[in-house]
This record gives sequence, structure tokens and C-alpha cells, in this order.
Amino acid sequence: MSFPNLRLRRLRKSGKIRELLEEVRLSPKDLICPIFVQEDLKSRAQGESMPGFDRLPLKDVVDEVNSIADLKIPAIMVFGIPTTKDDQGTSAFSQNGIVQKAISDIRKNLGNKIAIMSDVCLCQYTSSGHCGLVKGDKIDNDSSLDVLAKVAISQAQAGADVVSPSAMMDGQVKLIRQRLDDAGFTDIAIMSHSAKHRSSLYSPFKDMAHSAPKFGDRKTYQLPYTNPKEAMREIETDIAEGVDIVMIKPALAYLDLIAMTRQKFNVPISAYSVSGEYALVKAAAMQGWINEIEVTMEILTAIKRAGADMIVSYLSKIAAKTING
Repeated sequence: MSFPNLRLRRLRKSGKIRELLEEVRLSPKDLICPIFVQEDLKSRAQGESMPGFDRLPLKDVVDEVNSIADLKIPAIMVFGIPTTKDDQGTSAFSQNGIVQKAISDIRKNLGNKIAIMSDVCLCQYTSSGHCGLVKGDKIDNDSSLDVLAKVAISQAQAGADVVSPSAMMDGQVKLIRQRLDDAGFTDIAIMSHSAKHRSSLYSPFKDMAHSAPKFGDRKTYQLPYTNPKEAMREIETDIAEGVDIVMIKPALAYLDLIAMTRQKFNVPISAYSVSGEYALVKAAAMQGWINEIEVTMEILTAIKRAGADMIVSYLSKIAAKTING
């Protein structure tokens, strides 16, 4: 079949024509903005590896989240940095923990102006820096599950809308769902980091959150980037255990897995554009090698185009300000 008079450039002749024909439209409503809250911090502190992104003292959290909500971003994800760590990660599930205090303050002052999501993991809270409890020289799966469930319940009690287990322990969704339901939190959703890969792109986060492992690495529980079929099995397992939203993490180097998940499963899909993706954009922009705003919009649109319903990104505020004009 031939089209002798077809000129596809007719569809690109002006900005308004191009707007009419946009197939994928990125919106602030697609975005989730992470925040870091650090216990006993007196003033904002910028991470060296994430220029432009601050650790927040508790007193600044409500104002920061309110500014995020004013950008029409519908959700935040809260990460905490405690002053004390121990072998059991007890500060992760304390009612007086930094994340629990932050969630409570946000809920008290902002009501339902923004959805509150919270990270359920132990790496910032354990003296080992691992995402689960250590027994001998191994990360013990089953004892870690009980602690992760305690963390999720404590965050739900504080006022979280969505808990987001990211430890990659087998069975974490099943037990957290069971414990939430038993505690009366049947309406709290779970967004699991279902396909979380062992990636060097997490390095700036480890710096920001003081969460680098003190020994070894995370290869025994995070996914290898070489195994897409294994990633699909992880996602399928979380769905069978009752997850509400699945997540692929990182995002940019895993667009094929986002698309594969969209084709294979009929569930809401989140993608996490991680700290290393943010750092790459910021570093190149600071050198004048790229246009920060244009690259931000291109990356986030590509993630949505691949099939993500929502995107967790440190670039959320930059994108929302650009879209809102």
C-alpha cells in the first residue's frame, strides 16, 4: 500500500497542531514526589550527590509538602533518616519515629490535600545498612518479615494512605496485607517495589539516606538486571499476595520491563525514576551539556509511554512547574 501524497510533517507544522496530536501527555497528576526527613536536623541539608534536593528537618515538612501539593502533584513518598540505628531496626516502627511524626504532622495540617505514601524498609534503621535483619553473615528473610509488618502498621497508624515495602523479602506483601487487615487497616493500600533491581543508580540515595550496607551487597535479595523473566515472576507473586500497585525500579534502564508488565498484567503500575537518574540529569545540566527541563520532560514522558500509570521521581517538582507554566 502506497500513499503518494502523504507528508507526515503536515502534522508537525505548528505548536498547536502538535499539541492536538500528542499521543502521550505527562501531567503533574502522574507524579509522586519523594521527601527525606531527618531526625534532629535543625535546617535543610542538601545532599552532595543530589544537588537541589534537601534532607528536611521535621519543622519544615508541612510547608514542603504543601508546596508540592500546590504544584498539583497528588502524592508524596516519605523516607526517614533516624539518629539511632540498631540490629533490629527498632526506630523504623517506633510511634515516635521520624517517619511516623512526619506523616502525623502532614495529616494533621494538610488533611487529604495530598496522598501520603511511606517507604517500608530497614536499610536506614539497621546498624548493618541492609534492608532486612542479619543473622550471621546472611540477610534473614523470615525474621525480617515480622519487622517490616510492624513498620507498615506503625505508618498506617500515623496516617499513611499507602505503604510501600521495598526490602525485596519473599512474602512481604502477603504478611503486611494480613497484619494490616488484622489491625483494622483494610483500606490501606500496598504499593510494593515488586521488581527492584540491584542497581548502581541507587548510590545517591544511599548517600542522602545514610543507608549504604556496612558489609557485602544486596545481590541476594534485589533482582539482577539480566533477568526479565525473574522480574515478571516477582511481580506475579506480589499480585497473588494481594498487592494493590506494583513497581518497577529503576525506571529509565528498565522501560522494557515496564512495557512487559503493562502487556502481561492488568494492575496499576508505578515506576521509580531513582536518585541516580536524577543525579545524571543534574550533573550534565550543571555542566551545560544538556537542557535540564527538556531532558526531564523527555525522560518522564518515556516512562509514561512505556506503560507506567504513576512515576516516583526526584524530578517531579521540576516537571510539574514546567507543565503548570
